[in-house]
Amino acid sequence: MGTITRTGIAKLPLHSGRCPAWLFSQMRKLAACLAEVIVYQFGAEEFLKRLSDPIFFQAFGCALGFDWHSSGLTTTVCGALKEGLREIGPELGIFVAGGKGRISRRTPEEISRFSEYWARGVDADNLIYASRMSAKVDNTALQDGYNLYHHTFIFTKKGNWCVIQQGMNIQAHWARRYHWLGAKVTDFVNEPHSAVCCDHKSVALNMVAHESEAARGAVSDLSRREPKFLIKELKKIKTLSLPRNESFLAQEINPDRLTKIFLQIYQSQPVDFKGLLGLPGVGPKTIRALALLSELVAGAAPSFRDPVRYSFAHGGKDGYPYPVDRPTYSRTIEFLNEAISSAKMGYGEKLRAFNRLKSLL
Repeated sequence: MGTITRTGIAKLPLHSGRCPAWLFSQMRKLAACLAEVIVYQFGAEEFLKRLSDPIFFQAFGCALGFDWHSSGLTTTVCGALKEGLREIGPELGIFVAGGKGRISRRTPEEISRFSEYWARGVDADNLIYASRMSAKVDNTALQDGYNLYHHTFIFTKKGNWCVIQQGMNIQAHWARRYHWLGAKVTDFVNEPHSAVCCDHKSVALNMVAHESEAARGAVSDLSRREPKFLIKELKKIKTLSLPRNESFLAQEINPDRLTKIFLQIYQSQPVDFKGLLGLPGVGPKTIRALALLSELVAGAAPSFRDPVRYSFAHGGKDGYPYPVDRPTYSRTIEFLNEAISSAKMGYGEKLRAFNRLKSLL
C-alpha cells in the first residue's frame, strides 16, 4: 500500500446496539482469511504493523462490511479478529487478547495462557506490562476527555505486539482510538503512540508529550515529598484565581481525598514518572494534581497539546459527509489482490489460505 497519508475526515459517532449475529459470523471468517493471507505473504510482524496503521485498520473494517463511521467498528473488528484467530492463531503465530468492557480486564490472564501453551518463547511479564502501561497512559497520563472502554492486545511468537484501544466521551457522543506498535515504543511515557485518531481536538493534559519532559521529572520529584506538604500546597492553589490551563488542572480536585494515595506513593518512592504511573491506584486525578503542582510550585509546565494526528479515512456511499475515498480503497484492493495472486502461485498453506478467502468473496 506504500506510504499512507490522511485523505479525508469521517466522524466517528457513538452508536448503540449490537452487530447482527449473521454479520459477525461472516466478519469472523473473513477477518481470519485476510489475516492468514497477509501473514503468509508478508509475515506476522508486518500484520501487526498494518493493524497499528489507523487507515489500514479502518479499511480492514470496511472490507469486513461494518459501518464505516461507527465507533463500533473498532470493537467489532477486534472482536471478529479475536474469534477468527482463536483456532488458526497458534499456527500463524498471532494471538489476540482483551476486548470491550469487562473482557479487557482479562487481558493479563489471556496473555499468560497464550504464552504458556503456544508462545513459550515470549516473556509474558513484559507483554502484560506493555498492556497495562499502554492503558494507563491513555487513561491517566493523557487526559483528553475520553475514558477507555476497549483494549485489544495483539502479539506474535517473537514477542512483538500492538495495541488498539478506544475511549469514549459520553457528553460529546464521540469516540477516540489509540494505536500502539511495540516495535516503535522506545519510552512508554514519551511520544509512545503510532497514531491517535479522532475528529475533534480538545484541551488535553498530555504528560506523554515530548514537551512535558520537565514536568514528568517535577511530578516524580513531588510525588516523593511528604503528603502533608502536597496537600498544603494544593489547598493554597485552590483558593487562587488561576489562569486557563491551571484552572483546567484544578477542576474536580479535592485535596483531602488525595491524602491516602499520596501516602501510598510516598511509601513507594517511585524513581521516575513511569514508575509513578505504574503504581496501583494512581489515576487521572492524582496525576492532574501533581501536574498542577509541578507548574505552580516547581515551575515545570506540562503540555496541553492534543496528540490527535489522524482523522478517519473513508466517506460514505451516499456521499455523506463526503464521497467514498476511492484512491485509498483502490490501494487497499491492490494490496489484497497482490497478496492473493502471490498465494495462488504458492503451495501448501498459502494455497489453502487463498482458497478459504476465495470461498468468502
